Amino acid sequence: MKHAYVFPGQGSQFPGMGVEHYQNSVFSKKLFEQANEILDFRISDIMFRGTEEDLKQTKVTQPAVFLHSIIAYRSIENAKPDMVAGHSLGEFSALVVNGTLSFEDALSLVSVRAQAMQRACELNPSTMAAVLGLTDEKVESICTEVQKETGEVVVAANYNCPGQLVISGSLRGIEIACERMKAAGAKRAVILPVGGAFHSPLMKPAREDLQAAIEKTRFHTPVCSVYQNAVAKAVRDANEIKVNLIDQLTSPVRWTQSVQAMIADGASTFTEAGPGKVLQGLILKINKEMIVEGVS
Repeated sequence: MKHAYVFPGQGSQFPGMGVEHYQNSVFSKKLFEQANEILDFRISDIMFRGTEEDLKQTKVTQPAVFLHSIIAYRSIENAKPDMVAGHSLGEFSALVVNGTLSFEDALSLVSVRAQAMQRACELNPSTMAAVLGLTDEKVESICTEVQKETGEVVVAANYNCPGQLVISGSLRGIEIACERMKAAGAKRAVILPVGGAFHSPLMKPAREDLQAAIEKTRFHTPVCSVYQNAVAKAVRDANEIKVNLIDQLTSPVRWTQSVQAMIADGASTFTEAGPGKVLQGLILKINKEMIVEGVS
């Protein structure tokens, strides 16, 4: 049976993240200092001593979670992934681990992505909401109805696990959709404390900026397959990986489908590398027979 390594996205950050790695590992300290130079600000200081509010800034959150994930992974002795995947931002960590991107190039792209997403959020005030207890099909049909009737943007954005789907769109669109989700029997439909409508058409301006940066970056042939958010299947072709990574900003994160595809392809053990335990919980909700573990 196969061993999959998975990497978390935005939302798993916490004050003090990574400080033990910095203090206890010469290699980790070197990587943190390298990141400080690439980003042109001391992200390590914000990670170790910043407040929750400091860490919520997209331009900080994304590089911080990426950096912590790579350092956590590299602390594992004899790690040999048969396959990798990452949730949204986590896909960049996965692409370093399978050799598609160098650490330096991936961090530079993450920084471009974060700043582009921040600008897109300021351009179009928007948000996301978590919907619990409805089928994917019901959530999708309500989003379609709201869009048709109001002209507002509302789409399914994160297929996290059965019965847990995040929607994304304009402020008014999400508000109307949440009321309809509750009326349709959702256990909860809660607007999330995020800066914008990630993984929706409202991220188009950010997608253009990211695409320009990706086109200038060297992508290598990976050593193992990555199960990408946009397509939820194994990908090993460097050019295809590029296209899917660009599409990811305006496409839904098909996490449920990606994990199901990994299991169908032989995965039985999943290791989450990075801050938090969110993905471990989601994987068990997708298939409770999996062996899950975490390294943070």
